[in-house]
Amino acid sequence: MDTQATTSAAYDSECDALVIGGGPAGSTAAALLAERGYRVTLLEKARHPRFHIGESLLPANLPLLEKLGLADEVKAIGMEKWGAEFVSPWHDHKQSFQFADAMDKSMPMAYQVRRSEFDEILFRNAARKNARAVEGCQVQKVDFLPAHAGAVVRARHEDGSIETVRSRFVLDASGRDTFLGNRFKAKQRNKRHNSAAIYAHFSGAERNAGKDEGNISIFWFDHGWFWFIPLADGMTSVGAVIWPYYLKTRHNKSLEQFFKETIALCSPLDQRLQHAKLASKVEATGNFSYVCDRTYGDNYILLGDAYTFIDPVFSSGVMLAMQSAFVGADAVDTCLRHPDKAAAALRKFDVTMRKGPKAFSWFIYRVTNPTMRDMFMGPRNIFRVKEALLSVLAGDVFGKTPIRRPLLLFKGLYYIGSLLKFRRTLQAWRIRKHNIQSVDETGTAVN
Repeated sequence: MDTQATTSAAYDSECDALVIGGGPAGSTAAALLAERGYRVTLLEKARHPRFHIGESLLPANLPLLEKLGLADEVKAIGMEKWGAEFVSPWHDHKQSFQFADAMDKSMPMAYQVRRSEFDEILFRNAARKNARAVEGCQVQKVDFLPAHAGAVVRARHEDGSIETVRSRFVLDASGRDTFLGNRFKAKQRNKRHNSAAIYAHFSGAERNAGKDEGNISIFWFDHGWFWFIPLADGMTSVGAVIWPYYLKTRHNKSLEQFFKETIALCSPLDQRLQHAKLASKVEATGNFSYVCDRTYGDNYILLGDAYTFIDPVFSSGVMLAMQSAFVGADAVDTCLRHPDKAAAALRKFDVTMRKGPKAFSWFIYRVTNPTMRDMFMGPRNIFRVKEALLSVLAGDVFGKTPIRRPLLLFKGLYYIGSLLKFRRTLQAWRIRKHNIQSVDETGTAVN
């Protein structure tokens, strides 16, 4: 990437903050900065509504939606989600968790949403708050100016026209495109985790009864795990998060056939889809886990998935994206209004950005371990450890809820249980080490 750009050129437009990407992180940040009186340009390469996975929100999303003034709009499109259900082939029972049992009783529920509708609500809200929200416009190049003078952004509209924008600050919310991460060569494969996903929507899937109808269900199976997310319009999102080696066993099969055969490997899920019909194209996503080596630089920050993504097992993606937008907007506000305090503000932003993924990743790296499965399938509330676990599942990892000590105890119990069954633990560790390896087209492990 070029680091120099002329400061005497003519620009098509100028702004205080340019946001790359109109998903949950970008639209939220754009709305918050526009509310504070900044000239904001929000560029989204697609047009809303557009399809996206990640349909399950967490209770911690709801206070953020309240602050944005969008609680009622999201409620109107959402399926109420009061808890989560875990199903294991290694246990003879299902295990349900209710968010109301977490340490903070004020966040008892969340929603399942079609992301096409949810993301459009956030994007239109940014426009209502006077952000210049542009669809069908893809950023192609960013040149950062010397002496912290901002950046010049080149973007291509869908009609082929090119726009050049001078901005004081750039917020990268490009999601898995990781625009700046790729261009700075800051994006790295997460060596501690690796997975792929296959997913589609079904009609006529069997749901839980009553208040539990909207709960997310997680099904473990030999090659990873499945999600089952009921949506308000009668559709159900079903996806398999699988180890890379398993995806390579597809060979010449169609993705749809491979997905159906994968579902058949999980009897409890297969039964709930016995009378269901495939209602969308089957999609696949690889290289699920990555992290960038930075969260900010001179006149830019990375938000949400533009910084890191681990695994969707705890539905943390949208919450972490929106939370990053709130703390990111605060940091950018300080940088623009009080440049002498910018360094401290960005360091604070960095700490918060790393906190959320770190809190979830400890569980994600171990969620397929037999000791962890036993603890999930037979939870005990000794010294409030179950309540603290539920707080994490609810996304309550940034607030003042006192979960630190009981979580430390939970982790201690996990390590003790692992040691007591050392041979099983060692075998599981070896299997996981094999499972997370990247593989080439032939299915051979790649270091």
